[in-house]
Amino acid sequence: MTAEKTRLAAARTGGDIRMEVLRRAEAYRADIARFLRDMVAIPSPSGQEGRVVDRILDEMRRVGFDEVYRDEVGNAVGRIGTGPATILYDGHIDTVGLGDPTAWTHDPYAGKVEDGRIYGLGTVDEKAAMAAMVHGGRIIKELGLDRDYTLYVVGTVQEEDGDGLAAGLFVEHLKAKTGRRPDLAVLGEPTDLAVYRGHRGRCEFKVVVKGRACHGSAPERGDNAVYKMGRVLEGIQRLAPRLKDDPFLGRGTITVTKIESKSGSLNVVPDECTIVVDRRMTWGETPQSCLEELRGIVAELGEPDAPGKGPGVGGTGAEVALLDYDAVSYTGCPMRMAKEYPTWVTPEDSPAVTAGLRAAEDLFGVRPPLGKWAFSTDGVSLAGGYGIPTIGYAPGHEVLAHTVGEWVAEDQLVKAAAFYAWFPAVAAAELKKGKD
Repeated sequence: MTAEKTRLAAARTGGDIRMEVLRRAEAYRADIARFLRDMVAIPSPSGQEGRVVDRILDEMRRVGFDEVYRDEVGNAVGRIGTGPATILYDGHIDTVGLGDPTAWTHDPYAGKVEDGRIYGLGTVDEKAAMAAMVHGGRIIKELGLDRDYTLYVVGTVQEEDGDGLAAGLFVEHLKAKTGRRPDLAVLGEPTDLAVYRGHRGRCEFKVVVKGRACHGSAPERGDNAVYKMGRVLEGIQRLAPRLKDDPFLGRGTITVTKIESKSGSLNVVPDECTIVVDRRMTWGETPQSCLEELRGIVAELGEPDAPGKGPGVGGTGAEVALLDYDAVSYTGCPMRMAKEYPTWVTPEDSPAVTAGLRAAEDLFGVRPPLGKWAFSTDGVSLAGGYGIPTIGYAPGHEVLAHTVGEWVAEDQLVKAAAFYAWFPAVAAAELKKGKD
């Protein structure tokens, strides 16, 4: 018997397999970091993830996943085990756009390593989690921990543009392929190694106000749509502090993220103005209730159409509508959805939360804090849409997401890999306990 097999046998006999999980995660530190740096080096904005998916599938095959493939929409899918509990690891592998490359101190695609940190676009959000998930799967295979569950590690696409859409399509794909759906899910959005269990929902609206064009030298002859929209903006500002609050999720928010007008030239009074509204929904708020709020603002501020004055804000000259997401994945699959993303919270006594806390405490001797994200995740579909108990656990801090100089600590990569290797066994036991 080799020294490694002897050590593993002793660990199993002594019930100390957790120490072996930690040892192997540390031993694979360089491999995990190298895999992350490889992914960072491949630009993967939403809709252009094909090359990074290729790299993920190669790594899954290399470390011994039981099944590796690309689904119809282009998600990277790896399976380990065939046990009764079905567990999903979701890590989106698209990124936001780069923006101004000169604003970065380090090359955003180099994966620069400095002072124990790996820098680059997508490190925190969220290629680091995918690197740790894949190598967590490697440890599971090597230690034979996959007897009681089936684990799917999925690198989802187009999350930055359509939260939850590709994740939800994977759930549908899995049901059609196997007749199963996940019993619980873990998201790879950054949590700084805390256990997160929800976030506010969101929806996106447009408000269009019509006016009447005229020559800019005599604006009184027309009806300036920009000025009319100004009254709508004031109404939105007055609404913001009155939105619902929740002890865990916090207050709902509303903000205008885009404004544009249409006119025939720079010396023509604009006859149309459009804004886009980002609305974050706390518990008890819905897309419909948010839509009615905006319609109420328009109605309150508007005047009826009047002869010679053009359409009024509250009359036929205004429109409030929910936006749609309509795109195509890099595999050519249509990706369409309304831009409404449900609020979700996984209860503290859920097997998902209990297993997350216990797995981390088993490995590191400290119970991690519970928390929530400020932003949106694939949980809007998995938990909010399909009702799958969902948590988050991942390296990196969420405040670094979408920022210049994004980075993740190598030490957190290693700890996350250990967690991802140990969590499924703990979760399978919690699920079984709930059925007994």
